[in-house]
Amino acid sequence: MANLIPNRGNYRNLLCYKKAEAIYDITSYFVQRFLQRGDRTVDQMVQAARSGKQNIVEGYAAGATSAETELKLVNVAKSSLQELLIDYEDYLRTHNLRRWEKHSKELVCAQQLGREHNDTEFWMKLVSTRNDEVIANIAIVLIYQTDYLLYKYLQAAGERFLKEGGFREKLTRERLKSRKEGY
Repeated sequence: MANLIPNRGNYRNLLCYKKAEAIYDITSYFVQRFLQRGDRTVDQMVQAARSGKQNIVEGYAAGATSAETELKLVNVAKSSLQELLIDYEDYLRTHNLRRWEKHSKELVCAQQLGREHNDTEFWMKLVSTRNDEVIANIAIVLIYQTDYLLYKYLQAAGERFLKEGGFREKLTRERLKSRKEGY
């Protein structure tokens, strides 16, 4: 008898989830420290960061039985983080703060740290000692890195669907196999 519903492992081990969790924690800290209570942007940014993280979890879990739902939810995570990216860029622009240039030493350093560290504890220790300009730029770097990881995730999920088919196809194959074997 085939295992119809695969055990996919723990979503907490996904790099995209770890980075999204760090982005959520950084964003929660950022809005509490630098935005005014009652400002709609606070709720918008926190919700976009939360949606990025939560939709990775939901999409990953749904993927055990629905490739379509997995792809849609992971894409929602990607979209939510893009919305958050714009909020950070808007903050920098409207507060006359510098957005790190493409090859600046700060950007290169943050990108390297982003490749080496995925845990929220590391990032929270770092941002707790930085100003709003630096924190916003770090968040932007992490969002870009997470966006890339989600893109790769979506590509792999799509290829897996093309190769293996969907859950219904698997059920049909197993049912036909079972009939053939006399079950």
